[in-house]
Amino acid sequence: MHPYTASRKAATKITAALALVASLSLLLSGCANTAGGGYNATTNANQLNQAVLDKQPIKNVVIAHINIGAPSRNYIKKSETMVDGRIAAYLRANGYTILPQREFSQRWNNATLIYGDPVDPTTGRINTKTFIQIVQAVRDDMREKTDVEGFVFTDLIEHDAVVSGGMNHIARFNGVSRKPSLKGPGDGVSADFDWTSPVSAVSLQVSVYNLELEQAFAGLGGIDLTDAIDTRSGTGWVRRKDVLENEDYIDEGIQLAFHPMIVMDNWPGEQPGQ
Repeated sequence: MHPYTASRKAATKITAALALVASLSLLLSGCANTAGGGYNATTNANQLNQAVLDKQPIKNVVIAHINIGAPSRNYIKKSETMVDGRIAAYLRANGYTILPQREFSQRWNNATLIYGDPVDPTTGRINTKTFIQIVQAVRDDMREKTDVEGFVFTDLIEHDAVVSGGMNHIARFNGVSRKPSLKGPGDGVSADFDWTSPVSAVSLQVSVYNLELEQAFAGLGGIDLTDAIDTRSGTGWVRRKDVLENEDYIDEGIQLAFHPMIVMDNWPGEQPGQ
């Protein structure tokens, strides 16, 4: 099973399990578009549950330091703190108050001493029961001792993307369009390069819960390709060293992932004329 499929299934499983506790489940669905270039058919149809938000506004939030799905790959995980910082800045700029992440992480670490680590370090699989117990324990203590109103989970997930044929060779995924970069000597691509071979990419998956652990929002936004064309072999893809270093791409992914909870200017998921 591809890592992206496994991540989405893990996130869905945990979301559904939390929903049994909170009596609600909203799953990510659909796909949508590309920012900065008009309509993009790969844009994700993010899910906003207005009924949950109508119960109580969610303005004071904490960004969890852990994924709601499987942990990110190591070369992506190293950028999580930086991406969470940009997410926090985006939320603040749009009227949200961000509690220090340590309010969540310290309580999470304390709870794992009681319930155990929900992530199997060997397989990366999640023990859903343990995960729920820890989230509830963190929620209970933060509700009593802070003014938190909601929890934001931000998963960086790796998945396959497809590069278009023709002259341009652009990869479109989860609302963005990215041109593959080159790695290695030379600046050309072999004539027999296999453009049909999938390339790895990274997207941001966002899940927002209220204090009852009801899911208020679920979103997905593309960020960048994690592979480059290997000019040394001229026949395939190779891992990039500069993954998640383009701040503009990160910010675009954040805007896509939070729309319409925070409305994105020039959102690429709406077809012209609609």
